[in-house]
Amino acid sequence: MTADATGPVSGPRVVLVGPMGSGKSTVGALLADRLGVAYRDTDADIVAAEGREIADLFLDEGEPYFRMRERAAVRAAVADHDGVLALGGGAILDEGTRALLRGLPVVYLAMDVEEAVRRVGLNAARPLLLVNPRKQWRELMDARRHLYEEVARAVVATDDRTPEEVAEAVLDALELKEA
Repeated sequence: MTADATGPVSGPRVVLVGPMGSGKSTVGALLADRLGVAYRDTDADIVAAEGREIADLFLDEGEPYFRMRERAAVRAAVADHDGVLALGGGAILDEGTRALLRGLPVVYLAMDVEEAVRRVGLNAARPLLLVNPRKQWRELMDARRHLYEEVARAVVATDDRTPEEVAEAVLDALELKEA
């Protein structure tokens, strides 16, 4: 981040957004290591605070409850974390979250449905993909792609790339130097 007359600008060095399975967690940890900063994942923050998995929150409390927790987790992480931050796949659905991300070094990790199938199998552990997962993944992406692009400073395709290659592409896209 840069500094001006009012002092240093705080916030994450990198924010990763994208659909489930795009590699946000894996690439985020690699980036944090390369940059010599901490890694944080808002889904992990929610799981730690709630004491149960995201899928269980969706099933037990419903999506609105989860999204409320997600908004709070993103706000806290953006305010408190200066390393690499990964957001849950649906975090960008919230207008307030999108506004919060404006001006931050956000990278959208993009992939197609075939890559999603290969990586995560579009299995039942994903609560929004319980019935006809390929069709639902496409519908989710139709609804979200423009929002990922709206908040992103850069888009990095992850298809047919290793996590290391994706991390390198993110560093290049944001013109960041390794630690």
